[in-house]
Amino acid sequence: MNNQHEQRSKQTMSFQTEVKQLLQLMIHSLYSNKEIFLRELVSNASDAIDKLRFEQIKHPQLNHGQELFVELSFDKDQKTITLSDNGIGMSYDEVIENIGTIAKSGTKAFIDQLSGDDKKDANLIGQFGVGFYSAFIVAKQIELTTLKAGLDSSKAVHWVSEGSGEFSIENTTKETSGTTIVLHLKDGNDDLLSDWQLRSLIRKYSDHINYPIKMLKMPEHDEEGKEKAPSTELETVNKANALWVRNKSDITDEEYKEFYRHIAHDYHEPLTWTHSRVEGTQEYTQLLYIPSQAPFDLYDNKRRYGIKLYIKRVFIMDDAEKLLPNYLRFVRGIIDSQDLPLNVSREILQSSKDIDAIRSGATKKVLSLLEDMAKNEPDNYKKFYQEFGNVLKEGVIEDYSNKDRIAKLLRFTSTASGQEQTVTLEEYIARMPSEQDKIYYITAESYNAAKNSPHLEIFNKKDIEVLLLTDKIDEWVVSHLNEFDKKQLVSAASANLDLGKLEDKNEEEQKAQAEKAKPILEKIKTALGEKVQDVNITTRLVHSPSCLVAPNSGMSMHMERLLKQAGQATANTKPTLEINPEHALIKKLDASVDDQETKDLALIIYDQAALTEGMQLEDPAGFVNRMNSLIS
Repeated sequence: MNNQHEQRSKQTMSFQTEVKQLLQLMIHSLYSNKEIFLRELVSNASDAIDKLRFEQIKHPQLNHGQELFVELSFDKDQKTITLSDNGIGMSYDEVIENIGTIAKSGTKAFIDQLSGDDKKDANLIGQFGVGFYSAFIVAKQIELTTLKAGLDSSKAVHWVSEGSGEFSIENTTKETSGTTIVLHLKDGNDDLLSDWQLRSLIRKYSDHINYPIKMLKMPEHDEEGKEKAPSTELETVNKANALWVRNKSDITDEEYKEFYRHIAHDYHEPLTWTHSRVEGTQEYTQLLYIPSQAPFDLYDNKRRYGIKLYIKRVFIMDDAEKLLPNYLRFVRGIIDSQDLPLNVSREILQSSKDIDAIRSGATKKVLSLLEDMAKNEPDNYKKFYQEFGNVLKEGVIEDYSNKDRIAKLLRFTSTASGQEQTVTLEEYIARMPSEQDKIYYITAESYNAAKNSPHLEIFNKKDIEVLLLTDKIDEWVVSHLNEFDKKQLVSAASANLDLGKLEDKNEEEQKAQAEKAKPILEKIKTALGEKVQDVNITTRLVHSPSCLVAPNSGMSMHMERLLKQAGQATANTKPTLEINPEHALIKKLDASVDDQETKDLALIIYDQAALTEGMQLEDPAGFVNRMNSLIS
């Protein structure tokens, strides 16, 4: 370990701007539940001991044989609460980094979401994680003294702040590694200066912590009821054994929920969880949770994952992203292996068959948990899907082996449902008429754009249900989910749409109509020139004069727009214009003998089709002028 740390004198520094904002909002938003500060500080202390145990594996000289524990005490006269641990501790720079700033990516975007409404902000702050700063809910001043394991006692750090925007920091001396925090309480918090109250809070919020949380033994009384001299002996207040190794029947729901808050640093309760021990070629315990709310940085590719890896109850690493696939990144929990080596590294995890087996088993367990929730707790599943549905959809793309299971868990809107995503693929198939052999869908920018698309006119006429896909990821989902339950997924906007037995006209009638329409098709194609690849008649339109479709070999126009919005280059494929020969506008064009009128009408027909596809017109003013001319 490096002992060459510079000795630094006292200096005063400012909190990062975001920390100042978060502190003020947190103090006001969370004060009604002020007791959570103890849970957060104990959780941090436990994490610090976890990290020391891991460092001791790599650096045995850090193991002095001492018992690892957290100590809690209070002083009524001084109005202070003191919490100490003998964990990893922090260096001077680490104190500034961990307490003076917020290292989470996307912090500014998170702060911008805060509104000043205490109730709404409490929810958001809960998603962000409250941590050390929650102590300022009850403390007017906080003193922190810490020594990083492996450093000289003279390299300890003393940090003091009143939470108003600045903190002082300097080197000091401390004989043992770890961190001691002294809270100088604000007025009105004397109820916390009670042996009974602090013990109650530990048992309520931190009973599951893996390490002893110790306090001085409660005073004894003599035969006359007088209090004896205060004890100098410490006793353990919590259960102090890893919650996940206990029998499920011995663990209450409240204990499970508190353990979730500890590992997830989430203010809210989880929706559900699964706790199991796996035996066989791999032996491991898993305790996995589904959160009730998405974190603000769910789509940030720099965000940390939610699974902690333990080996034989020794903490190994946070954010072990290889333990679950990316599309299950919302899951929180722990996996404790009995077989992996204690010196496992992230590099080893990348290519470990043992990890692959654990990952596969954990993935199946989470999918089973979601299936059970969808079947037996539909209201909770609805909440889950509103928060994480789009992330789950990524699994269709990423996880081929579980694609069908994931597809069953997906929910959609359709022409037969309301605007909420409630329709399953199984329900869609159950409602299909006997002559229908395909699952039809349409992708669009919004629900209204999809529902009112001219591509759906023939489907609406025949009362055929169509899935309305309006999330950006849906285009990628349907490109990977080609069929479900042996039914092909087909876009209602695809070129050469085949309705099979649902067609009104047979093949001979369609050929005859196409032959009759050749002159007008050529007329429109000449007028539009390079704007289109081809012009055809269609049977999909009932009320509209025209629509645009992508060529059979090309990507959909909606997909092309999404890629352009993302800054990716596309081939700029020319669309095919399909016309409804029975529409009055088409008949007017057919009857036109004036070249300019014919061109104007053809451009109006094209631009209308482009607008219904959500495209931007190249010449909006020209479109308006042509429409005005037509109307007048």
